[in-house]
Amino acid sequence: MFISLLLVSYALIVCSSDQPTEVEKPPARTNDFLVDSLATSETIALYEKLDALKARGVLFGHQDDTAYGVGWWDESRRSDVKSVCGDYPAVYGWDLGDIHQEQNLDGVNFEKMKNWIREAHARGGVITISMHLDNPVTGENAWDNTVAVKSILPNGSHHDRYLETLDRIAAFLQDLEDSGGKHIPVLFRPYHEHNHTWSWWGAGSCTVQEYNDLWRMTVEHLRDHHQLHNLLYTISPQEVYTEEKYLERYPGDEYVDILGMDYYRLTNPSSIKYLGQALSVIASLAESRGKISALTEVGAEKVPISDWWTNYLLAAIKHDSQSQKTVWALVWRNASEEHHFAPYPGHSSARDFQAFHDDPFTLFEQDLAEAAP
Repeated sequence: MFISLLLVSYALIVCSSDQPTEVEKPPARTNDFLVDSLATSETIALYEKLDALKARGVLFGHQDDTAYGVGWWDESRRSDVKSVCGDYPAVYGWDLGDIHQEQNLDGVNFEKMKNWIREAHARGGVITISMHLDNPVTGENAWDNTVAVKSILPNGSHHDRYLETLDRIAAFLQDLEDSGGKHIPVLFRPYHEHNHTWSWWGAGSCTVQEYNDLWRMTVEHLRDHHQLHNLLYTISPQEVYTEEKYLERYPGDEYVDILGMDYYRLTNPSSIKYLGQALSVIASLAESRGKISALTEVGAEKVPISDWWTNYLLAAIKHDSQSQKTVWALVWRNASEEHHFAPYPGHSSARDFQAFHDDPFTLFEQDLAEAAP
């Protein structure tokens, strides 16, 4: 009996080992030119649309456009930009600072932010998201430049805690779905202005290697761990004029989709040429690497120059054939009469902004919705 049982057991093992083991196949690549080889079809389509529009026109963007403006807060379908020119911006900027709370650092409720993003996307608008995250070591705001990056990298004292922050960001991005349940593409812009020193991820608070490791860790955590495939990764140093300076803290082509730049020195006639030249350099650099470029933040607080839109911003973008390949230009938020970057009804630059809107080279939401991919 014992021998018989052994024979039966052996037979079962042999038969079992003869059965082919089903091996899980890796997901099929969707593209070979983005950071995310599994990017959704909608994300690929957005990138290709932006690429097709370069040199045909620049998309105008505004931070927090439909959340609030000068003298109002959270009013349905309201926008200072639309009140001035009759159209919404083509690009909407949002920020995930204070992601651990109900409202972001500028008082915007995160659940309402999701709805404003969905509404803009449904109209044909483009979404870009930045992150003014608190210092992960001290708990103070993003402008606390106490050394922190080395502590949140793998094996650092605050690594696990920082991954919890990235998990919250991933949950927010994962929840951005359209009415059909498809994830909304996002121009994701973390750790911006990293060549300056005001932030904890800035040049004064971490080495080149630490910054690059932080960027790569973030991409891999969102893309690979959380399987987020609706992001186009956008890097944006501030006010750089040469390729060498641009690439000083650059994590590599395999981790960046879009080359951006922030610029806040467009306040006198000589700066028009400097911005134009910088945009030309960045556009050429992007083109040589198979990427697109953008003016990810720009502005003059309170817009004190009445013809700033046409004779400063637009003139700089139109500087030459390369600078004209800048895909979008986003101005910062309209918090109050003392802190705003877009016009509002009655503003001294409102008439010039209307001319800026009417110029065939500027693209607003209606233009973008109608543009062929």
